[in-house]
This record gives sequence, structure tokens and C-alpha cells, in this order.
Amino acid sequence: MKQGQAQVIRLEEYQVPNYQADWIKLNVDLGDESTIVTSTVKYQRHTDKPEATTLALHGESQELLSVELDGKALSDADYELDEQYLSLRDLPQTFELTVSSRIYPQKNTSLEGLFQSSGNYCTQCEAEGFRKITYFLDRPDAMSIFTTRITADKATNPVLLSNGNCIEKGDLEDGRHFAVWHDPFIKPAYLFALVAGNLSHVSDEFITCSGRKVTLEIYTEAHNITRCDHAMQSLKRAMKWDEERFGLEYDLDIYMVVAVDDFNMGAMENKGLNVFNSKLVFASPDTATDMDYINIEAVIGHEYFHNWTGNRVTCRDWFQLSLKEGLTVFRDQEFTADLHSRPVKRIEDVRMLRTNQFSEDAGPMAHPIRPSSFIEINNFYTMTVYEKGAEVVRLYQTLLGREGFRKGMDLYFERHDGQAVTTEDFLAAMADANGRDLSQMQNWYNQAGTPEVAVTMDYNAAAKTCTLNFKQSCPPTPESSDKKPFLIPFAVSLLAPSGDAVELHPDSESDAQGTRYVVQLSEREQSVRFDNVAEKPLPSLLGDFSAPVKYSFDYSVDDYIFLMQHDTDDFNRWEASQRLAQLLMLQMLDDRAAGRALGVAPEVVDAYQQVLENEALDPALRAEALSLPGESDLVDAITNADPEAIHEVREYLISTLANGLRLPLEACYEQLNQAEEYRVDAVSIGRRSLKNTCLSYLARINDEGVHALCFAQFENANNMTDRLAALSALANIDCPEREQALKAFETQWRDNPLVMDKWFMIQAGSSLPDTLDQVKLLQKHPAFDGNNPNKIRSLIGRFAMGNPVNFHRADGEGYRFLTDFVIELDKRNPQVASRMARALAKWRQFEPARADLMKASLERIHQQSGISNDMFEIVDKSLS
Repeated sequence: MKQGQAQVIRLEEYQVPNYQADWIKLNVDLGDESTIVTSTVKYQRHTDKPEATTLALHGESQELLSVELDGKALSDADYELDEQYLSLRDLPQTFELTVSSRIYPQKNTSLEGLFQSSGNYCTQCEAEGFRKITYFLDRPDAMSIFTTRITADKATNPVLLSNGNCIEKGDLEDGRHFAVWHDPFIKPAYLFALVAGNLSHVSDEFITCSGRKVTLEIYTEAHNITRCDHAMQSLKRAMKWDEERFGLEYDLDIYMVVAVDDFNMGAMENKGLNVFNSKLVFASPDTATDMDYINIEAVIGHEYFHNWTGNRVTCRDWFQLSLKEGLTVFRDQEFTADLHSRPVKRIEDVRMLRTNQFSEDAGPMAHPIRPSSFIEINNFYTMTVYEKGAEVVRLYQTLLGREGFRKGMDLYFERHDGQAVTTEDFLAAMADANGRDLSQMQNWYNQAGTPEVAVTMDYNAAAKTCTLNFKQSCPPTPESSDKKPFLIPFAVSLLAPSGDAVELHPDSESDAQGTRYVVQLSEREQSVRFDNVAEKPLPSLLGDFSAPVKYSFDYSVDDYIFLMQHDTDDFNRWEASQRLAQLLMLQMLDDRAAGRALGVAPEVVDAYQQVLENEALDPALRAEALSLPGESDLVDAITNADPEAIHEVREYLISTLANGLRLPLEACYEQLNQAEEYRVDAVSIGRRSLKNTCLSYLARINDEGVHALCFAQFENANNMTDRLAALSALANIDCPEREQALKAFETQWRDNPLVMDKWFMIQAGSSLPDTLDQVKLLQKHPAFDGNNPNKIRSLIGRFAMGNPVNFHRADGEGYRFLTDFVIELDKRNPQVASRMARALAKWRQFEPARADLMKASLERIHQQSGISNDMFEIVDKSLS
């Protein structure tokens, strides 16, 4: 594709469609080689377009068979047909249009529209997949009542599912049967779903707060049916939580989940019929890790919560995507935090945000959470839209309090149930419900980039006042270099030299504000003074990560150690450990460049030992504090990054801590390594997390005793969490136990695709120098499928995005390998291919030699003829 061929869609050009579809009746006749889809739709001229007489219906990858207008067959001269649209003219105010077309699900490798997974039929219509099923208004503001009739061979497809409630079913001649599903709630086409095949299911029920009984069903292939209980219980917890936290009740008679192996995304919230990637449904202690269990619960909750934040109230256009995704991510974060450890959940979410989204904000793909333009909407299912979008929603709760946020949500649903709306509508509901002027929040939606807040402190010993000075800015991003100030709630505390938190009296207010105060930054520069501060304090800044910003303050190594020991904010105690480690590694990079010897001060080792041995702290928090920033975090913290040097200094710091803390690490490990029944609760998860963090440190010592210790845990573990932790430790060590463990794991799990994904991922992430050669060999493994997104992500994605030292080899072979792969994959699955190509997008961050090699790879992709819109947009923006 050459530049200029791809159409740019712009927010400012939005217009309502000429016609609205009141209802659609679909007849889907599934065949062995092809499928016939017939849609009958009642269209009505939009009230905002009284003079309109033309209608352009989206449609791709299908053979048009016939068109009828109000029962009259149209000839080719009555309409225009191209690769993207079926266009009609001279239309009346209201009419019924019947369109019949043929599609080929068996050949659909894009996994968009109607496709097959393991022989079963499945759909994925978000964002623009419905146009691959029939000709229709495939846009989120075109909301209709759907009735779907499915016919298929009963022997091969005994299960026929779609949205809503099943209102009719029966047998037909020639061994075929049918089912009719009716969804009484209007929805856009992206929420349509159809599933058919030879599936088993488990059933349960949920009684809503108003006393209605809802049938719950999870469908999957028969051999996986015993691993669905955790997903079912997670669904019931989510339904109960949404009623209690937000007063939101489910609205249909049945709620169905279907698990499929071939899926581009994690899951999809189609109304009443959620389709899930199987890795986010199946769980048992021997196959799933603690994180798998938590992720399944979170994603089951996320898709259920979409029933209101995305389905009942949806997006006017795809620029508003964060309106449903950011809001629903926030809701699933709160769900997990309420059920498990809130501080640990906050740490996990912020780590992901900083590692992935902050990096996105600093690169060529930076965009506001509400973009102003796009070529391919699939490219905007990003960390910015989801994770930063969730943080912006959290800002409302921080500013308004939990009660005020609930009032805003209630008004939002009262105003907009059954509508397709914008981010301005959400902001207005929050502001109006609380009588607040929140207009400055709009800057978070319109501006890309991560705001930066520089903080300084002035202490007046004579007046006993402490003044904090704030200066906010935001770096230039592709859409703008001149940024307006953001509204930033910035939480602060002050710690006395004793370690006690100071009671805060901001700006001579008569009433104390407790020991935590949220400064509302709205100007480029502002200050707040605290009175009655007896001694010079140390500030604890951005408590609980109260806003998605970066901040700077002139902390010393001793300051970070003090905060690690005394901060009353669990998040900031962890934050101090991370900032200390990063400061040390950055200093070591300077020492290495200058030819100076690397070293770590004894007081640093002592500080981490105090964290390790502090039994007053939750074990999960201790594990988090001992887990150092990753190599990618350091890449983002410097210019002209050398991945080899970064790997060397990080390994040096870990090894130094491991050797210095060997005895307490071994003691802690032995204390926690007890034979006990596997449980998925916060206490048990925390104990395993700390135990396996200790093991990962000990593995850096690299002696025969440690190798034996890792292998013993691998052999004796009664759960996948411990077994995989031991295998991960061995994967980075060139020792006989490594090969023994990898072979044993493969032998045991070669017939389980999801567990084999873990096996691929561990090897692709190894720091050993022959990893790229191993990845190439693993592509030929019988368990690897180059068309399956999970396999691609576990092997190719893990290597390219989770193994900096090997992907960024100085000879450029890692870049060439990825480039060859994505060029071929783009022909089959553009969506997954373009996501893999993002590993090359940040080429400007690296030292010149590597940067040139990465840029050359992007240029090679750019020069390919016929690349997809998905790939073109990513590569073009990366090079621009």
C-alpha cells in the first residue's frame, strides 16, 4: 500500500447516518463449505437528515446474491457495489431492505466476522467485523433490535446460540435444525454474536436483587468442561458486586459465555453471549497460575460489567472507545481490589501502566484517550484507551469521592440508557450530579502525553511552615506541542524525622486534614503551605498513584530507604523501592560507560533485607517491593539506550542483592515452602508470591545447590504457580536441570494448548544467548500454530516485547526475524501482525546502530505491496 491510499477517519467530520435501522432480522444458513446470510432491515430516514435519499451499507469479503426493496427485486443498475459498500439511491422515508449474500467462514483467517475455531462457528464483530457477515450500517451509533434465525446440520452443530433470549427452536428436514434468538435491547452491530458447533456446557443460576432468576451457561468443547467452575463463580461474584457497588442489575433471562481457542482479543461483551479466548475461562490448580485465576476473574467481570458500560450505554463513534473501555477497566480494577488486596492490585495496575502506556505516550503511536483521527480502528485498542482511560475515570472518584462518583454514574445511566454517547456526556453527568465545574477534565480526553509534575519543598523552621511547590508540564506529542494544564489531584503526606506522619493544616485552615491531603493542580504552577510542622519533613508524593503522571523530587538514596521503612502509604512504600532500584541502576550505567567498577552500598542491601524480613507487611507487598523495575523501564528512562548494558547492570544489582541476602532469602523460602492444599485467596497467593520471589533471587547465585532447589520445587509442586516459577528460574540458567525440566513439562502437557503456551513463553523470554535460535526451532514444534493468536503472542510476542537483551541483539537478527514474520502474518491476520510490529516502533529510543537497524526493518515492511491498513498505520506513524 502506498501512502495516500488509506482513508483517514476524523472525529471532526462525524455525521449521523442518513438512515437508522429500527430492526434487523437475520437468517444465517450455515453450510459445510459456505454460509448464506439473509438480512431484512427496516430503515427509517434520520430526523437530522430530512432531505437524504441515499444509503451506503458497509460490506466486505462477501458475494452479493440478491437485493430487494420493499419486496421488489433490484437489478445491478439500481445500486452500486464496490469492495467496501453497497450503495442505494432515491430511497423513500421508510422501507424494508432484504439482502442475501454468501460468505466463507472456513477460510476466514482474519478471525473477524464469522469464522471457525476447532470446527465450531464463532463471530467477532468489534470493531468492524459485522460488515464481513452482511451489508449493514456497521457503526456504533446505528442501534437496532436484532432477531436471528440460525440453521445448521444438527449432527455437527447441535448448539446454536445468538444474542438475547431463545424464542423458538426445532428440527428441519435432511437432519438440519434451527434456533431463533431475539434481543429486546437495541444495540449496534458490533455487539452481535453467533456461535454454533458441537459444544458442551455447564449451567448455574443467579437470583438478582429484584428476585429474578437468570440462567448462567458456559459453553466449551467437552474435554475442557471440568475447568469452568472458577469462571462460573467469578461471574456470580461480578453480578453480585455490580448490584452492591453500582446498583446495576442484569436484564436478560440468560447469560452465556463461550470459550474458543482462536481469538484475536481476550474476550468480547456481545449482549448476553460473551465470546472468550479460552485462556481466560479454563482454570485448575495443575494448569493455571495464581495470576491466571485472578485474570480470569477480572476479565469475566470486565465483560459482564460491559452490559451497562458499553452495551446499554454505548459509544456514538469509535473515537469514544475509552468511554466504554476505560470506564469498564476501572470497574474491573475496583472489583478485583474489593475482592483481594487493594494495595497489591494498585501496584500491579500502575506497573502495567508505566511499563506499557507511559512508553506508548512517549513514542510515535501517542494519542489522546479520545483520538482525533485514525486509519484502522483496530490499532486503537491500546493501553492508552484502556489503562490510561481507566486512570482518568479514577480521577473523577478521587476528585468527587466514592459517593460523588456513584451519584455521577447514576445520573449517567438515567440520562443515557439505550443511547450512543460521547465522553462529554460522561463528564457532564459527573459534573451535574455533584454541582462541580469539571470542564478542565476535558484536557485529559483531548491531549496525548504523560503530564510531568516537578515538586520542590521549602521549610521555614522559624515559622514551622512547609510549602510544596508544583510545576506541571507535558512533553510534545504527534498531535500537539502546546498543552493546556491538566486537572491533577496530587495526594501528599509529610513524614517527620521520627517516621510518623504529620497532621496536615494546609494554608492556615482551622481544621486539620488528617495526614493525607489531595492538592488539586489546575495551573502550570501553584503551591500549598502546611502550618504547624514542627520539624523539617520528608514528603510522600502522589500517594496511591492519585493521577497518571510522572513526578520529580530531589530524593536521595537515604530518602528512599527512609520511605521504604516508614511510609504509611503502601503504594508509596513500594514506589520508594522501585525508585531506589532505578536510581542505582542509572548510576551504574553511568559508571559502566565511564569505565568505573560497579558497586552497591551496604545500606542498600540492608534496606531490602528489612523489607524481606518485615513480617508486619503483607507477604504480597514484600514480594512486590523486592521485584525490581524491568529492563524496558530503564529503556524508557534514558536516551540512546543500550539493551546489553541495561541487562548487565540490572543482573548485577539482582545478583548483588541475592548474594548479600542469601541466608535471609533461604530462611524466608524455607518458612514459606510448606506442603499445603492449594487455595486461591489473598493470603495464599501472597505467600506463594514471596516464596517464588525468593527463589528467583536465589537462582541468580547460580550454583549446583540452587539448581537442585529449583528442580526440586519443579518436581514436587502441587500447583502450576510453583511449578512455573521454578521452570522460569531454570530457563535463565545453562544447567542440566534446565533441559530436564523443560522436557518433563513438554512431555506432561504436550496435548494441552494453553499450558504449552506457557512453555513457549518461558523459552522465548530466556536471557540465554541462544534464545533466538531456540525460538526459530520452536516455530516448527507440533504444538505451535502460526495462525493462532495465543501461540503467536506466547512465542513471537514474548520474544519481541518481553526479551529486550535478545530481541535487540547488536547484529539486528532479532529485528530481521520479527520483520519476516509480520510481513507473512499480515496476509492472514492483519490485526495480530500489526500488534507484533509495534515492537519496532520505539526505534528512536535506542543507540544509533540499533536504531538504524530497527528503522530499516520498518522501512522494509512499509515498502511491501498490499500491506493491510492495520500494518500501514502502525509502520507509517513509526517512521513519520
